[in-house]
Amino acid sequence: MTDEQYTDPRLAALYDPLELDRPDLDAYLAVAEELRAHQILDVGCGTGTLALLLARRGHSVTGVDPAGASLDVARAKSGADQVRWLHGDATGLPDLAVDLALMTGNAAQAVVDEDLWADTLRGVRAALRPGGWFVFETRDPARRAWEEWTPEESRRTVRVPGTGEVETWFEVTGVRWPLVTFRTGYVLAATGETLFSESTLRFRERDEVAATLTASGFTVEEVRGAPDRPGKEFVFFARARAVVSPGGES
Repeated sequence: MTDEQYTDPRLAALYDPLELDRPDLDAYLAVAEELRAHQILDVGCGTGTLALLLARRGHSVTGVDPAGASLDVARAKSGADQVRWLHGDATGLPDLAVDLALMTGNAAQAVVDEDLWADTLRGVRAALRPGGWFVFETRDPARRAWEEWTPEESRRTVRVPGTGEVETWFEVTGVRWPLVTFRTGYVLAATGETLFSESTLRFRERDEVAATLTASGFTVEEVRGAPDRPGKEFVFFARARAVVSPGGES
């Protein structure tokens, strides 16, 4: 499932101006260089910022996302013709043999259904060449990040070109562990309109993530911290095993 900030064209158009500070993207660009990846799959590519940065560096990039409005933003950007854009998710990919699959922005947590998560991992595994890498991050539940998602902590106002001032904030609306639901509010000063986006994330323990990766045909080679958010996230470096049986084990 995807929420309104990705599927509503009005909110999808605001995503980049409101998320200009993305130091995590530099970290993933460095990962692509470290792993000497040429063919790259960006799972949950959203508005395409990372995919386009990778393409500009000479990588061959495929971006996939289930939110058509976000993909429309991506396809309208300069250089978009250098990326292969797919509307869908990792469970329905065409035949690929990429060196590296990336999943940024804690998109892994947006896959809240465990069967869908398993299918997503199998889809990513099938898209990788044997020995290819899957790198993604997920928040450490012990840090209880949602406790900071309050209107008082998160409220800010950003001037968006062509739109004017946009006030935005987060507020948690429910915790039913391991699921956390929160709402993002947007006030468009020019029109006085208030828009909302509802999101639910699943918080998985490190061992839980590792187990699902192993069951889906990966070997977890390393778990790092996020350089831009030290101590707050797990960054998994998983490698596709050469052979996977129908039951999921090599």
